[in-house]
Amino acid sequence: MDLSSLLNQFGPMIYEIVLSFIFFFAFSIVYRYSRRFVSRTGARLELEPHAMNALMLILRVGAILIFSTAIFSIWRLPTEWFVGGSALIGAFLGFGSSQTINNLVAGLYVLITQPFKVKDYVKIGDLEGQVEEITINYTNLYTPTFNLLKVPNIQVMNNRVLNLTHEGFIKYTFNIGFGHNESNQTILSECIHPAIEEFHVQHSEVQLRKPEVYLESGDRLGKSFLIRIFIPKGEAKTLYTLRPELLNMIMERWYNLQRE
Repeated sequence: MDLSSLLNQFGPMIYEIVLSFIFFFAFSIVYRYSRRFVSRTGARLELEPHAMNALMLILRVGAILIFSTAIFSIWRLPTEWFVGGSALIGAFLGFGSSQTINNLVAGLYVLITQPFKVKDYVKIGDLEGQVEEITINYTNLYTPTFNLLKVPNIQVMNNRVLNLTHEGFIKYTFNIGFGHNESNQTILSECIHPAIEEFHVQHSEVQLRKPEVYLESGDRLGKSFLIRIFIPKGEAKTLYTLRPELLNMIMERWYNLQRE
C-alpha cells in the first residue's frame, strides 16, 4: 500500500492536510538550499551586491508564486473561491491598504530607476546610512547608530535622495565651526591640517584619499569648515568609527590652542 492510498483511508481532509504539511517541509528545504546556491554562485562570480539583491528578490517572489499555486492545487479550491477571494481582497485593498499598494509601487520604482544600489551610502531626507537591502516594501539602511533601519519605499520616492557613493568609495562631508577669535589661517595650520595629516598616517590602509578641507561659510558669529573623508564603498562601519575620531583630533588641537 502506497502513501497516497494510506492517506485516503483517513478521508480527504486529512489527506490534504498531511500532503500540505509534507509539501511545506520539502519546499522549505528546497528554498533554503536555493538561497544558499544563489549566494555561493554570486560570490564565486563576484556579482555586485545590488545584483545579488535582485536575484534574491526574484527567488523570493518566484517561491511565493510556486507555493501558492501548489497549495491551491492540493486543496482543489473551486473557481468561486477565487472570485470571492478577489472581491474580498479588492475591498480590503480599496478601504484599508492604499498605503501598502503605494509602497509596493514605490518599491518597483526604486528597483527599476535605481537611484542607489546595495552598499551605496545615501541620505534620504533626514535619514542616512548604507543600503543593505532593497525589497518591494522597504529599503534597509545601516545607520550611524550601528542599527538597521527599514525605510518604506514610499518614503524613499517622496524624499530627496543624495547618493554619497562615487568611483568606488564614500565621499562623506561633515562641518565643524569656530569663532572669530582665531584667523582662518591659524585654524587651518594649527588645528585642521595637522589633524588630517596624523589621521591619514594612522588610517592610510582604510582610506583611498587623504581627507580634504574647505571653508564653507562665515558670518558675524563665526565660520564653518567642511571636512570630506574618503572611505571604500561598503565600509560604513569604518566611516562611523573614523569620522568622530578625526573630529576629536581637530577639536583637541583647538582646545590646546585656546590654552596657550
